[in-house]
Amino acid sequence: MTLYVDTSLLVAALTAEARTADAQAWLVAQPTDELAISDWVITEFSSALSIKLRTGEISLAKRTEALGAFRRLVSETFTVLAVSAGHFRTAATFADQHALAIKAGDALHLAIAAGGGAVLCTLDRRLAEAGPPLGVQTRLL
Repeated sequence: MTLYVDTSLLVAALTAEARTADAQAWLVAQPTDELAISDWVITEFSSALSIKLRTGEISLAKRTEALGAFRRLVSETFTVLAVSAGHFRTAATFADQHALAIKAGDALHLAIAAGGGAVLCTLDRRLAEAGPPLGVQTRLL
């Protein structure tokens, strides 16, 4: 089974947040050959760390450390799923489901996970709850 790890889980695992210990313990417990991210996660992770730096949540040194750890995980641990035009079209269809109240980026995560037959693993309750009505398996940590 492929486990698609979303950005919220990785940011928590690699920076000091309320759920850091949970995220780290979960990641360590998973078989590495089952873990996947996407090119979108790579973009969002960098953006999240830049926001944390701008808002003073982390120092430049901590950002550099977290980016280095993330890049090692990307090269050594995760399968990286490419994002295709079809994923964007599926994400638009998902985002059309206005009652689910999901953002474009979250719709894209769901589309990528669905396209890869993966279970989307997240710390984001809204994202986890949006998956099943769309036919996407999710796991809220």
